[in-house]
Amino acid sequence: MTDGTHLTIRQMCDEFSVSARTLRFYEAQELLFPLRVGQKRLFDKRDCARMKLIVRGKRYGFSLEEIRQLLALYRSGETQKTQIIKTYQIAQERLADLICKRDDLTQVIQELREQIKWGENLINALPSDNDNSVTEITEI
Repeated sequence: MTDGTHLTIRQMCDEFSVSARTLRFYEAQELLFPLRVGQKRLFDKRDCARMKLIVRGKRYGFSLEEIRQLLALYRSGETQKTQIIKTYQIAQERLADLICKRDDLTQVIQELREQIKWGENLINALPSDNDNSVTEITEI
């Protein structure tokens, strides 16, 4: 921290493993509100807490709009119960979406394995050219 209470843009980048461009983008999107001193941006504890939530939300696949909604609850002075309920609802929706995507991926993987096995059988049924036969393909 530069003065014991603020982080520079470089320190924020290092702390959260993001680029300066990312921080400027989040500022432009009004997700972060650093103190501006000339050309410098100084981030306080509140910005750090918001950035931690942004990074976590992105990791979970939340859209920036969903993250904005959650952060806005804290800025608007909503009660803790309202904040928790809204966070819970968004998390439930995201979890359902991830489960659906996982199930779709599982099905696609199974179909692709079947196609590979079909291809293997077809290749192995062809006349041998020494180098063109397929030996066992290991499971991915």
